[in-house]
Amino acid sequence: MTSEPKWSPDPAGVYFSDYFGVSPEVLEEYGALDISLHADLPLFIDPFLAFNSTKVEHQALHNQIIDYLRFLRDKAGTSGLTDGLIKNLYSFKEVKQNWLGFTVDGNDGKGLGPSFARSLHSAVGDVLGNFGNETITESSHLEKVALIQDGVGRDNISDFTTNLIKHYLLKFTAGFAKAYLTGDQVKTISVPRSVFNYTTETWATETFALPWVGERPSADGRLLPADYVLLSPLDLLTKDDTWINQGDMVARFDHLPDALSNDQTRAQVDNYFNKVLATNPSPKETREARIKTLKAFPELVDHYIALKEDDRDQAVAQAFEKTLGTIAQMRDQVQALAADLRAKTDLFADPWSSYDEAKKAVATFKDYVEKMDGYKLLNPKNGTRLAKEADVHLFFGLLLQPSRFDVNREPNNGRGPVDFKVSAGAFDKTLIEFKLASSTSLKRNLLNQVEIYLAANNTLNAVKVVVIYTSREAAKVKRVLDEIDDATGQKSGTAASTVVVIDARSDNKVSASKA
Repeated sequence: MTSEPKWSPDPAGVYFSDYFGVSPEVLEEYGALDISLHADLPLFIDPFLAFNSTKVEHQALHNQIIDYLRFLRDKAGTSGLTDGLIKNLYSFKEVKQNWLGFTVDGNDGKGLGPSFARSLHSAVGDVLGNFGNETITESSHLEKVALIQDGVGRDNISDFTTNLIKHYLLKFTAGFAKAYLTGDQVKTISVPRSVFNYTTETWATETFALPWVGERPSADGRLLPADYVLLSPLDLLTKDDTWINQGDMVARFDHLPDALSNDQTRAQVDNYFNKVLATNPSPKETREARIKTLKAFPELVDHYIALKEDDRDQAVAQAFEKTLGTIAQMRDQVQALAADLRAKTDLFADPWSSYDEAKKAVATFKDYVEKMDGYKLLNPKNGTRLAKEADVHLFFGLLLQPSRFDVNREPNNGRGPVDFKVSAGAFDKTLIEFKLASSTSLKRNLLNQVEIYLAANNTLNAVKVVVIYTSREAAKVKRVLDEIDDATGQKSGTAASTVVVIDARSDNKVSASKA
């Protein structure tokens, strides 16, 4: 059955609900995330949520992931890691059609290449040696690969999981399209590497009728290519790290040996750790010693996973809260504030042209945050979800999306990525760099970082932006700017005139609706 769209589809819409004219409530009721079709949202699929799900189909996904890793384990015992094996079994392109991850502009990620393949292959014969036959944990877990293996991180686990459950995401999305979209919004697509065939040991292609998005302009003036869209289930998503993760395991290291039942093994762990720990160790050296010990005693890794299994209910609650918070900020607030920004300012009246227009855009954003309730996007009054630097970049870009400015986000010219580069032709370029006042390297970055980027981009123009959340940070920024003037021999206040400070404090604002 096809329902009537709540709104008319908007080809220029930022979000799935806008573009296809479907109510966000319909997506939520179906259990799907309302994704942005212009920039990835910083959410990830956590395989532990599939393991802990009450839904049979999600539990089946976890089992399928484990089956594939068992297959890789058995395969690793019979053959070396040839180029053909890497390409067929270990390497995957990012499933960019789900619009999740860390890409600031668009949805093109790195995918899982040879480095991940070798790390996974090494883990199969090392930390995953007892994979599928664990006695300490309730189940096997894909995340185990990332616990002590270099080259495997949260985004790798999410990408790998997404590829292994791709067939389910395709069916999930096709089901929504059949129920809620019209025929002209859907296209039948043959999707390669949809499902693994264990008989032929190859990835097979399957055909699905999926939501189709046409070409549309991106923030930097490029045309985003036409492509199908994949929806993701809300209850498999989390914002930060996976529930089972290396940082948490290393932080709990001191408690893990207590779980060992054998006194002799505990003594061996303590002896080994003290042996590899440097004298007067730094935090980094302590962390490295802990990881070496975990590699030497994989049983500790299983005990950590068992602890996380015991706390499984917290995994669901935390993931749900973080996902809802991201939706509230990235979709609901951005949509409302972008409309507000267009109504209250003239930012979109003319296209950008390098330095003057970059300054105008930042000044408008500053004015909006400080005087028009825009601070609520970066710093809600309850202070529970202060926008991180990456969030500020995304908010700035999404809010300015309708301007169609010629800007390149986070271009890397060999000296590290700058946040934004605004350009009008090859010779008129301006850089925009955002920093949070809380950064411990604020002074060094303001003094040196942008200058390095300026040289790399062959331009003299830059707008430096610092976001403050508290009165203490405001005082810190004033002190830093004065110190920069002293260090550079400039007149007092020079640094302040070349740095835009955005006051996103919530405790010193009067709501625009009450002013």
